[in-house]
Order: sequence, then C-alpha cells, then structure tokens
Amino acid sequence: MNIKVNSRIAQAAPSATLAITAKANALKKQGIDVVSFAAGEPDFDTPQSIKNAAIEAINKGFTKYTPSIGTVELREEIVKKFKKDNNLTYEVSQIAVSCGAKHSIFNAIQVLVDTGDEVIIPTPCWVSYPEMVKLAGATPKYLATTAKANFKITSEQLKQAVNNKTRLLILNSPSNPTGMVYTRQELEAIAEICVKNSIFVISDEIYEKLIYDTKEYTSIASLGKEIYDLTVTINGVSKTYSMTGWRIGYLGADKKIVSYINNFQDHSTSNPTSISQYATLQALREPESAVELMRNEFKIRRDLMMRELDKIPQISYIKPDGAFYMFCDVSKLGLAMDVATRMLNDVNVALIPGEGFMAPSMVRLSFATSQERIKEGIKRIAQWVEKNYNK
Repeated sequence: MNIKVNSRIAQAAPSATLAITAKANALKKQGIDVVSFAAGEPDFDTPQSIKNAAIEAINKGFTKYTPSIGTVELREEIVKKFKKDNNLTYEVSQIAVSCGAKHSIFNAIQVLVDTGDEVIIPTPCWVSYPEMVKLAGATPKYLATTAKANFKITSEQLKQAVNNKTRLLILNSPSNPTGMVYTRQELEAIAEICVKNSIFVISDEIYEKLIYDTKEYTSIASLGKEIYDLTVTINGVSKTYSMTGWRIGYLGADKKIVSYINNFQDHSTSNPTSISQYATLQALREPESAVELMRNEFKIRRDLMMRELDKIPQISYIKPDGAFYMFCDVSKLGLAMDVATRMLNDVNVALIPGEGFMAPSMVRLSFATSQERIKEGIKRIAQWVEKNYNK
C-alpha cells in the first residue's frame, strides 16, 4: 500500500546506533556470545537511593499530572545545580524539564529554527542532531573536524561557515562520539563569533560529569551576558546517574524561549513522568562521591581499551577526554559500515559504524562494559584483523 507521509518524516534517516544494537541483541537472544561495544548508556545500576525515591513517590501517590515542563521543586533544584556546577544563574521560569536530554534538544530546535534556516553542526556528530534539524524544516550545515584538530572546530572555521541563513550552532562537549572537550579559551572564541552574528547555541552538556584528565569544565553560557542570552544549555540525569530509562532531561534558557518550549510541550508530551521527576530530585541531591565511583571506573576502562587497541596497528584513535567512547579510525580496514557488519557477523563484536556520525572511516567503541568484556572484545578484533589483513 502506498502511504503518503509528511515529507520531513520521510527524509529522517533511521539510527545506525539503534540498528546495530538491535542486531546484536537478536544474536544474544539466540544464545550467541556477543561482545557489545555499542552501548550509549552506563552499565551501572541506578543508585539505590534514587530508586527508593521513586518507590516513595508511588507509595505516596505522586502519580498525577505535573506542570508540562516539570514541578517547581525539581526546577528549583536544577537552578541550584546550574549555579553550583556551571556558574550559571537561572530563574525557575528559565528551566524546562523534558523526557530526556534528546527531547530537550528536539524541543529547542523546533522552537529556534524555521524553514530556510541553516544550523551549523560540527562533525563527527551525534546521529540525531541532523535529523532533528531536518524535522524542524531547517538545513544542517556540517563543519568537518579532523583528528589532527582533536575533532574540534576552530573559530576561523566557524567564521567562514556563517552566512545570513545561519540561525543556530550545536555544540556537544564532552562529545559523543569523539569524547573531546572544548577548553574555556576555545569556547570564548566561538562565543565571540556567535554573539557578533546573533547565532543561537545549543550546548549539549549531558556528559559533563564524565571527564577524566582535568577537572576544568566550562559551559559556554557562563562566558558573558550576551552569549548567555543566546544559549540553550542542555543536561539530564541519564549518563551521570545511570538513569537512561527514566527519561529525564532539562534545559536552561532565556525566559521567552522556555515559554515557547512550554507551549510546544503542552501539545506534544505534556509532563515527563511524575515518578521519574521525583527520582531526579533525589539524583540532583546525591553526593559527588556517587558519581566519582562511576567516573573512576570509566577512566580505568578507557585506559585499558587504549592499551589493548595499541596492539592493533591498523586501528588508530584520539585519546578521549570525556564521555565513554573511543572513536577509532579503521580506514586501513575499509569503510566503517562494512567493517562493523563483518565484525559482528564474523567474531560477534558489535561496533557502531561512523557513517551515522558523518565519519565513514571511523567506528565508535563504548567502554560502558566490564574490563573482562573489553579484553575479550579487543582480543577478537585483533584476531579478526590478523586473519583478514595480515596475510
């Protein structure tokens, strides 16, 4: 049957991340021992105190509608978080809580851009950014970065890319998939150009607590009143507190932007789950030590994965500063999609091909899995490379 659908929906590409993960899960269900480096979520459990808060919410009957953009109590706690961690001063009216950071980004893009606008997206990039832009009727404008530049755009690049159609820049630091983190100095140069050209910025900071070799972290909105007014700061609890399934993200922005997001959310999802909001309140009150344990383990795993990958000369990478991904150059082995497909079929190792990240010579390996599985998975990769490329 020929079904006519909205043209913007029709052009949205399926997620390569979810496709590989689905195939790996199907093999696991068949009893096959798959080592998956595909995960985009921590493998740790949600802390018990947060789960207890959710149980308390259910038992006390906190199961009704809340305001569309979250309870006042939760937004007050988010205001405190932004001030403490990011040196950002927001009022409650500048905070919107949504069904995950992805939902927060989607809503912000829907509000900020229109048909004919261009959105600058540094690549490699998270797979959903371009599709979200297309769904809003705008055009993604890709700004390619290189390993030599640590996968970060320069202010000169940005300056050359800006034109009279440029409406928005999407920044992701720490980055999925590269793990890079922008320095304060780099962000200052970017902010100067955005202010000069009145370009909005979506700053996706969902991995901010997962940084390994420095404690320095800068939110671009903290660099002055002018860039603050132009920035939508995105965060959530999914990565920091291992709460991916709870679906809570949030943003801070200008009051007028938040009012439009409120209207949009009123007519789409309404409020995020009341129980998850209650659990998030507890998460934001957790001591830093709860996060530190997970961050320390991720650093150990990252370093282990690097040591193991160093034994395979055909694969190279840039050391990630944050998040929980290794972004590896497999161009000596072929196109990423082909490499990932063959790897899964031949040795049951799941990687995410870089095509969806706008990087067809790269694959993403997540170290959100145990040290034992990292060793086993890289061993299989090494044996596969040896068999197929060292004849």
